[in-house]
Amino acid sequence: MLPLIAICLPLFIIAAAFAVDVAYMQLARTELRTATDAAARASAKILSISQNQATARAAAIAAAAKNQVAGVGLKLTADQIVFGSGAQSRSTDRFTFTPGGTRLNAVRVTGKRTAASAAGPVGLLLGRMLGVTTFEPVHIATSTQLDRDICLVVDRSGSMMWSLDGSTLPGGSCAKPNMARSRWGGVYTAVNAFAAELEGTLQEEQCALVTYSSNGSGCGFKFTISDINCALNFNYQSIRDEMTKLSGRPVQGNTAIGAGIDNGVKVLTSSSVRPFAIRTMVVMTDGLHNSGGDPVTAAKKAAKQNITINTVTFSNEADVTRMKAVAEATGGKHFHAADSASLEAIFREIASTLPVMLTE
Repeated sequence: MLPLIAICLPLFIIAAAFAVDVAYMQLARTELRTATDAAARASAKILSISQNQATARAAAIAAAAKNQVAGVGLKLTADQIVFGSGAQSRSTDRFTFTPGGTRLNAVRVTGKRTAASAAGPVGLLLGRMLGVTTFEPVHIATSTQLDRDICLVVDRSGSMMWSLDGSTLPGGSCAKPNMARSRWGGVYTAVNAFAAELEGTLQEEQCALVTYSSNGSGCGFKFTISDINCALNFNYQSIRDEMTKLSGRPVQGNTAIGAGIDNGVKVLTSSSVRPFAIRTMVVMTDGLHNSGGDPVTAAKKAAKQNITINTVTFSNEADVTRMKAVAEATGGKHFHAADSASLEAIFREIASTLPVMLTE
């Protein structure tokens, strides 16, 4: 038995070393992939928000450092972070990355644990017995900001004529909205800010405008439950013009949020929608749904069309619970604005935050 043990023992040790190190190498690869992917995502998101390469590069470095690879936070250097443009092929659906350019929308991060990297190679545990002391994994991840087709769905019910706290009706119910004191004035400013923010992004987004209230008439005007005021377009001046037109007469009626969402779905399923664009709806209300179909049901229909709805409530009279449910039904976010300045900031945030996905 002793001779047999003497012969087999080295083989057992070699097999154990091989098994342990192979598992450790696989763990290191997984950790490197996680760290590199996180860095690319973080950098692309900050590039979307800040439009600044230095800030985006710092975000990649910080995100990488928070993720350990073989017990050490991943260290990135500037040359491992490359900015460029990502585009999706219409024939293959695959994304391609082109370094540099003037319209940056993608970040490629090369994560390394090699002898030449800042953290060095990964040391093996038992491989030294076979003369192999280190392992040098490399992983490349690219995140791309995606194009969006957006539909703004805006409340034009009678409550929009009131002051934010609902205590006064500046100018009366049959006058034009008071642009300095009414809720409509706050939304008018926020929509214009949204358009301005879109014009400043590196991406090219199409945007449309839908408004809603209810069917009826008053003060010499007829109003409808919902209108597609502006179809999808790369030129946002038509949205500004339509908001100005609506501001020249009273806004009246009940609050048919579901009808607004339904028209938003029509916009985002029309022939104008780009095949690879992310479909996004922004639904704003200042009150309670009280006319037409249920907005949560409408949102579920939108979700089946791969449309994401972000909801915005404006005033303490708004149904926050229901609007949260609308957003959640599509995987979107809910925002609440306590005042006109907050509403403008929210619209700017939604406009400037582009969707990001790993494309490599």
